[in-house]
Amino acid sequence: MFWTPQDRSRSHRPDDRQIPDRRAHHPDLSKLQGWKSMQAEADIPEGEWEKEKAWALRMGLTAADSIEDRSIPTFARGELPHYAGINTFLKAPYTEDVTEVGNYDACVLGAPFDGGTTYRPGTRFGPQGVRKISALYTPYNYEMGIDLREQMSLCDAGDIFTIPGNIEKTFDQISRAVSHVFSSGSMPIIIGGDHSIGFPCVRGIAECTSKKIGIVHFDRHADIQEKDLDERMHTTPWFHSTNLPNVPAKNLVQVGIGGWQVPREAVKVARERETNIITMGDMEKMGVDKTAEMALEMAWDGVDMVYMSFDIDSIDCGFVPGTGWPEPGGFLPREALALASKVAAEGICGMELVEVSPPYDQSEITALMGTRVIVDVLGSLVASGKMGDHRKHIDKPVNLPMGDYDAARDGNRWSTPHKKG
Repeated sequence: MFWTPQDRSRSHRPDDRQIPDRRAHHPDLSKLQGWKSMQAEADIPEGEWEKEKAWALRMGLTAADSIEDRSIPTFARGELPHYAGINTFLKAPYTEDVTEVGNYDACVLGAPFDGGTTYRPGTRFGPQGVRKISALYTPYNYEMGIDLREQMSLCDAGDIFTIPGNIEKTFDQISRAVSHVFSSGSMPIIIGGDHSIGFPCVRGIAECTSKKIGIVHFDRHADIQEKDLDERMHTTPWFHSTNLPNVPAKNLVQVGIGGWQVPREAVKVARERETNIITMGDMEKMGVDKTAEMALEMAWDGVDMVYMSFDIDSIDCGFVPGTGWPEPGGFLPREALALASKVAAEGICGMELVEVSPPYDQSEITALMGTRVIVDVLGSLVASGKMGDHRKHIDKPVNLPMGDYDAARDGNRWSTPHKKG
């Protein structure tokens, strides 16, 4: 039983005798987040969950007669059970027809490419790994008092067709995909892939708007040199992003940089372009709140939108072993989630989660951490009322052609010849 402040002064015995309050030393429960979150849950609607269950029965048939819970279908569809089904991110609807992504507030798309990796490959499996473990989660967060299924719409458009061994063609494919999603009004959420995808992702958004874009980049590495091993690699995205006419270098804020893996070439570029670096030591001294405040102030100075890039290796490698460039001394998970949430609370136009490398992961904990970053960002956007703020800045939308396949004319995929009559 939870006691309200009014309950504390009286006994709950039948004779109502007064007894000393044994919990008088505890704080007022009504001021604790746990109490507030419990009350807030009552205000969250449940209509979408009921619709989800009805949809599952329609698509998966009703259950065997021995099943008492009649919301369970015969074939697994939707969120439950968490261990079954064909995974999209968070079991969200799969938009096989990508012309439909504009019907959703946000759209997840994978960029399975690790051709920009300079040490440990494997991030081409990042989208699969993150989607797989995301099935562990529900759309509801108790502490935030948010249910993503009830308070926003989300889809998964699958993976971008990247070109193994050709980084520039892959960049073109990624920019094209991101520009399509952004032009539709849906907010792109890109799961990498190595960090080289940062440049084509930002380019895809930048070409759809005349407005200026700032960047908040969480990482242990600066990733702003012009080339690495004579190519544009995962160490170079911000050099090329800040060459775009509407992505000012002064609005690039890099948080968590430090350790023994920051090339001097990158430091020189950062100094020349007057970008902003907040080291892990800076964050530790200032604290999460002040760090987020400074990052937002610099990223938003004179721009219209902010893009978030989250490299999973910004978190201490003891928590995220499955990454291409592990580095000790990074964020604790709570710090990383708090910082990402505070940045998102001011609104973002898109985000990427990169450098999850399942072949090096242990018990899927790195992929799980990547999932958590994304859902916390979405929750923060919903809680702050900033979801969809980017739409008003789409003044140069792209219109990409589609193929001429016609199911009515050509039949369904993998189908026998159409039978008439």
